[in-house]
Amino acid sequence: MTTVRQRRAGKGTEAAEDQPAEEKNGKPDGKILSDHTGGKLWNILSIAVGGIVAVSLGLLTSVYVATLHENDLWFSNIKEVEREISFRTECGLYYSYYKQMIQAASIQQGLHGLVYDNKTESVRTINILERMNVYQEVFLSILYRILPIQQYLEPVYFYIYTLFGLQAVYVIALYVTSWLLSGTWLSGLLAACWYITNRVDTTRVEFTIPLRENWALPFFAVQIAAITYLLRTHLQPVQERLTLTAVFIATFLFSLTWQFNQFMMLIQALALFVLDCFDMIPTAKVTQLYIIQISGLLLVCVLQFFNSMILGSLVLSFNASVLLARTIQKNLKKGGLLNRLGKLILHVLLVLCLTLLINKFIKKILNLESDEHIFKFLKAKFGFGATRDFDANLYLCEEAFGLLPLNTFSRLSDTLLFCIYIFVLFLMTVAAVIVAFRNLSSNQVQSMEKMEECTVTLKPDAAYNLIHTVLFGCLALSTMRMKYLWTSHMCVFASFGLCSTEIWRLFLKCIHLYTSQRTHVIKYSLPIITLLYISYKFWPGIMDELSELREFYDPDTVELMNWIKSNTPNTAVFAGSMQLLAGVKLCTGRTLTNHPHYEDKNLRERTKQIYQIYAKRAPEDVYRILRSFGTDYVILEDSICYERRHSRGCRLRDLLDRANGHIMDGLGENEPDLKPSLYPRFCEEIKRNLPSYTTHFTRVFQNKTFHVYKLAKQK
Repeated sequence: MTTVRQRRAGKGTEAAEDQPAEEKNGKPDGKILSDHTGGKLWNILSIAVGGIVAVSLGLLTSVYVATLHENDLWFSNIKEVEREISFRTECGLYYSYYKQMIQAASIQQGLHGLVYDNKTESVRTINILERMNVYQEVFLSILYRILPIQQYLEPVYFYIYTLFGLQAVYVIALYVTSWLLSGTWLSGLLAACWYITNRVDTTRVEFTIPLRENWALPFFAVQIAAITYLLRTHLQPVQERLTLTAVFIATFLFSLTWQFNQFMMLIQALALFVLDCFDMIPTAKVTQLYIIQISGLLLVCVLQFFNSMILGSLVLSFNASVLLARTIQKNLKKGGLLNRLGKLILHVLLVLCLTLLINKFIKKILNLESDEHIFKFLKAKFGFGATRDFDANLYLCEEAFGLLPLNTFSRLSDTLLFCIYIFVLFLMTVAAVIVAFRNLSSNQVQSMEKMEECTVTLKPDAAYNLIHTVLFGCLALSTMRMKYLWTSHMCVFASFGLCSTEIWRLFLKCIHLYTSQRTHVIKYSLPIITLLYISYKFWPGIMDELSELREFYDPDTVELMNWIKSNTPNTAVFAGSMQLLAGVKLCTGRTLTNHPHYEDKNLRERTKQIYQIYAKRAPEDVYRILRSFGTDYVILEDSICYERRHSRGCRLRDLLDRANGHIMDGLGENEPDLKPSLYPRFCEEIKRNLPSYTTHFTRVFQNKTFHVYKLAKQK
């Protein structure tokens, strides 16, 4: 439906900067000036230079993705309707609320329109602030209205520049995390360069700007950086309090801006749980982080008018279970190896049982079913039985929710990122196993001296980032859409390992080649060589990419939106595919029957009913279903009716046929209990203008892609 075509003619040497190593003797180990004052000045200079480099790289990344967006669409030159159409699927839905707030007579009226919304779902009034994570759109619209910038900056540019600006925050957070782990800002420089050169696999902000993850992931990266700093030893009380505040703010903002926050928080909580069980990080700090997660999510829950999906989330149940299990099991970290292993297994089982019981109890009380489609999808995805459930199959058939493609690893290897990542991951995993075994083998009193020895190669902050990258790697491998959580952290982890004294000390000792000078040479020379390689190989490609000019081109959708605005009343209700209707709401302001924000059971059932326009159903049945949702017009898309993008069994019409118990079209096997339908496919048969169809439906618009039918009024 949409193409991007070639644009037509227009209308008009770092010095050594190791920070003091947090070792037992507390002394610097590099070429730090012996004089205390000189050493302090050197550290200040190093931090200043590293900070300037971080900010510069962040700003350059923002300019880079903004330029790519402009070059790809010619955004500054296209019409307003074309700009809005470029916000595809749910992106258009989210942006529509920003537009709605901007166009409202007052901020109060705009907020009232969101809290009592009757245009997003016909014949229903819903609270947008409760249902969706759109506080960022509300905040930006209010900011735009009160700032004196309306004469100089269009609302759409204020919006997209904010998102591109957040990319600067993202890159700076990744840079700082790597710097904190390795002790050198050269590591942060390498992490940022890897993020940029692997842009295809680390972000998609330039073409899915309003997507929730583009708001949330920068705050998640800030949270990881703050946790990394929090887990350092010998923090002053003031430093610890400030860091905890930063963790809380980042956790809150991350949770507020993405509906999948609870699942990311759950994985993070699992990482903390594993580390706590093996004594790799202090229990007191783990408890603080659990409480921050709980309080952050509960605050978001309050702001979202007590959203039941948050209250019924697994992460809240899990965190409460861990804290409760600790009070039940005393002396969990005392005793010998077998004794502690037994206690640990019992502790894990207790936490698991409590989590399931608490979660089941909450969902029973709240009658919560909003997230059941996710668990149906996971059950089918991991082979726990085949399903004909329409919602589960809708996810299973989308490439974004499939396994991570193998060509991802070849792209990441081209920049040396994946190769170095695997090397560092292997060494760190070996170190983690050794440390975990030593910790379990030692009692509480004896373990302190041994811990000092172990943490030389696996400090608490490094241990956290190791488990973090492993768990989010598993998530990315199983679900391609989540790869952006992993690949960005992969840049941090690999660059840290390449610039880490501890990693190279461990490796060189294993092959009996260790000397402190050799370690020092390697930790600086290899990152510099890697940076030179990346620059030599990818700089020409980046320049070519920035010089390639294209233009947005989707005349059929533009024609449809213009027709709707000119030929239908403002109160008209439209039915169609979720993806298209999001654009209809944004471009025309008309009322919808359904939309792409799928986290509501009633909406999922409604969408399945609306989609009968692509199934084998009688015209009377389709008419009755559409009128039950107040539909005035229905839009049929040839790209769905005659779909070829998916293989047989995954086309939308196939999913509907299976859910309705009908045999699928085309050559191939069918399940034995499927039966032929008594009726032809509605979207095909309606075009023949047979009396049984024209009685209820009148075609009022068509082009090469879309067919719009007006429904007859009920007598």
